[in-house]
Amino acid sequence: MTYTPSLKPNTRIDVADVLRGIAIGGIILIHFIEHLNFFMFPEPSSNFMEALNNGVWDTIFFLLAGKMYAIFSLLFGLSLFIQHDNQAQRGVDFRPRFLWRMALLMIFGLFDLLFYNGDILTVYAVCGVLVVPFVRANNKVLLAAIILFALQPIELFYIVKGLIEPATESLNLGSKALFKAILPAQSEGSWLDVAVAGIRYGFPVNFAWAIEHGRMTQTIFLFLLGIYIGRRRLFYDEENNVQIWKHILIVSSCAFALILPLYTFVPEMVDVACIKKSLDVMFKMWRNLSMMFMIVAGVVLLFYRTSARNFLIKIAPYGKMSLTNYLSQSIIGGFVFYNWGLGLYRYCGHTVSLLLGVVCIVLQYIFCRWWLSRHSHGPFEALWRKLTWLKHN
Repeated sequence: MTYTPSLKPNTRIDVADVLRGIAIGGIILIHFIEHLNFFMFPEPSSNFMEALNNGVWDTIFFLLAGKMYAIFSLLFGLSLFIQHDNQAQRGVDFRPRFLWRMALLMIFGLFDLLFYNGDILTVYAVCGVLVVPFVRANNKVLLAAIILFALQPIELFYIVKGLIEPATESLNLGSKALFKAILPAQSEGSWLDVAVAGIRYGFPVNFAWAIEHGRMTQTIFLFLLGIYIGRRRLFYDEENNVQIWKHILIVSSCAFALILPLYTFVPEMVDVACIKKSLDVMFKMWRNLSMMFMIVAGVVLLFYRTSARNFLIKIAPYGKMSLTNYLSQSIIGGFVFYNWGLGLYRYCGHTVSLLLGVVCIVLQYIFCRWWLSRHSHGPFEALWRKLTWLKHN
């Protein structure tokens, strides 16, 4: 397949670093109020604290859950395009090197599982391999694949199957049992117990949960969409891109206004269990997607057309070290909440856990600013880059 590289250089995109920083910060806040996939919390000390904790939980999950991950995934696809296109401009096929890069990401993910069983890097590594065949596809093929995965094909299959055979059971790959098997290590075990449980149960449960809840197909969709956005150079302030982002903001806002009531009411109107669950998954994914586009479009427009750029650009260092921040939050969070560390799951409700997440982000941000004043890449980013080009002439 013939691939025609871009004629323009793919320079560093500051707004992408800003969005990446927002995404990783949001992911960390969610992980902290979840106690890093360890859903055990103390009884609230008063009715006020119970109401406050519930409000914090509902607000954070509504605003951030599924949206921050989606931004992160979109930008992963964008990075894949930039890396591939930069090499194509030099006459080099980056695909074999990218597959090696995904093998390295899998190793980083396995390291992450030693501390946190909810790792997404292993899932990203597999999804990254799956999108490689589309990197050099023409735009029609790429758009067809984007639409296919956006429609949540697994859920569509179960809806059709449920219409034909109402007794069809919902997709169940055993994620609940796997999550349950991890709990003793988190609540009572040593770090070694957590590490063993992370590899033994955490590795399969992330794939099982991602497939059961539409996350796997949406991740592939977002990787592909990131590639397409990279081809269109939409994150650069050139030509009519700002106008396009204005349209995206309007369309995504209208989509959200339509999908939210559908997500709330339609699944409840269905009696067939597998159809009910599949509709719930589909509408939830689409709701999150519309909110994600609202956030991305809003940030891009603020960055390129308002004085908010002066504030937003300060987030960029945090985004440039997203891999380091993601891995370090697993170590920090595990130490804070699990039994092998401080065991604060026994004392911290949602509100206090959120504040601890904010403290973690602030400390990481300070470290990022300090580190990048002395180095061009974060510690894990530099290691990944160096190993990517191992034995490169």
